[in-house]
Amino acid sequence: MIRDLINTNLDDLPIRGLAVHIIKNYVLKSPIGESFRVSNYSILLIKSGKLTVQFQQTNQVLTEMDLLVIPSDSFCSIVQFEGKLQFYLITFSFEFAIKNSLRQELIEALHFIITRASIKIKLDEKEMLILSLIYKVLYFVTRDSAGSGSDNELHRISFNLFMYELRLIYAKHSHDFALQFTRKESLIIRFLTILSIHYRKQHNAQFYAGSLFVTTGYLNQMVKEITGKTVKKLIVETIISEAEKLLEDPQNTISQIAEDLEFSSANSFTIFFKRHTNLSPSQYRLNAMEKNKTR
Repeated sequence: MIRDLINTNLDDLPIRGLAVHIIKNYVLKSPIGESFRVSNYSILLIKSGKLTVQFQQTNQVLTEMDLLVIPSDSFCSIVQFEGKLQFYLITFSFEFAIKNSLRQELIEALHFIITRASIKIKLDEKEMLILSLIYKVLYFVTRDSAGSGSDNELHRISFNLFMYELRLIYAKHSHDFALQFTRKESLIIRFLTILSIHYRKQHNAQFYAGSLFVTTGYLNQMVKEITGKTVKKLIVETIISEAEKLLEDPQNTISQIAEDLEFSSANSFTIFFKRHTNLSPSQYRLNAMEKNKTR
């Protein structure tokens, strides 16, 4: 069952790229010890019971208030579980995390999903309470979106809240574990940090490669190996995501948005936006207004 939850097809969901599960009584459906490949980024929080999982021949024993970061593209097996196992699980794609949380103040939280190592953290009571409440908010936001069939702005807010809490947990507990980043992973983290600061003004891959003292080709290769996307693609997706948020506020004119995002004119912004979304900024704004009316 955990295997199926972790490997949920995130493209088929109402909120594409995000799945949240609250399991009140775990029932094992696959054989103990069966290894499976993890295809999504997942963060597991144990409410009660005991769960033993294995990553790369190393067992992780999880009990109440344990948080486990499960890296994508790893191999995992369920070794044992005891008692009434209850847990929260959030599963998301890298694309979803970048689109909704690429902010300078949230970069530390992204450390968790860049590393290829599983990370276990014992939370204190306050952290457990706050994080479990955020899991519940995310769960109900995704469930309500499924029922209404409409995109809900709350998923952005609640996911950002989740990432903020992860950032605080990272800052507090980072001395308890050593994140052993490879050179490639360290480069990606530095790239994302620079991107989060400069994406409004710097739209070219050459700027980011130069800031990191590597060639554009090398940066592209490293970024694609970790994220599956080119540098240019990530830059474009970040700009589009910000543009969509700005367009959803009717007080922002298209000319102002174009200026904020450092386009030479409203027309060049319109061409860029339509090329990557198949909608003009005006059409996107109109669709967002119509969705808001139905909520």
